[in-house]
Amino acid sequence: MIKGFHHAAISTPDLERCIAFYTQTIGGEVAWEFGWERGTPEADAVTGLSDSACRAAMLKIGDTFLEVFEYSAPAQAARTELRPVNLHGITHVCLEVTDIDSEYQRLKAAGMQFNTAPMAQDGSSMVYGRDPDGNVVELIEFTG
Repeated sequence: MIKGFHHAAISTPDLERCIAFYTQTIGGEVAWEFGWERGTPEADAVTGLSDSACRAAMLKIGDTFLEVFEYSAPAQAARTELRPVNLHGITHVCLEVTDIDSEYQRLKAAGMQFNTAPMAQDGSSMVYGRDPDGNVVELIEFTG
């Protein structure tokens, strides 16, 4: 029996910056940290990678979690452009807020880039922005 949604995960080139954004700016907290060294066959089996190494943290945001990974191996190319939301796969994470206009202004002042100001839609207001790694973060406030 599936109980519900537990967490989403993202990979970052800078774990400290990512943790700082999602804790200090967003307001989450580090629930626990973990990782593995190269040559850990169980980690390679689970991830489908070879000779992987990683540092990671599970962040608690409200009633759910966001898992963040910084892989030191295998090497990967740096991202050169922002991933559009219409590409197949996970497109964004969404954070439910109260007073979306205040949160938008607070996060914008903290340096978060947004596509537009919050927009009202049927029963809610929402806006898309990007975290320091370019991942899309939606803010949503349910109004009715």
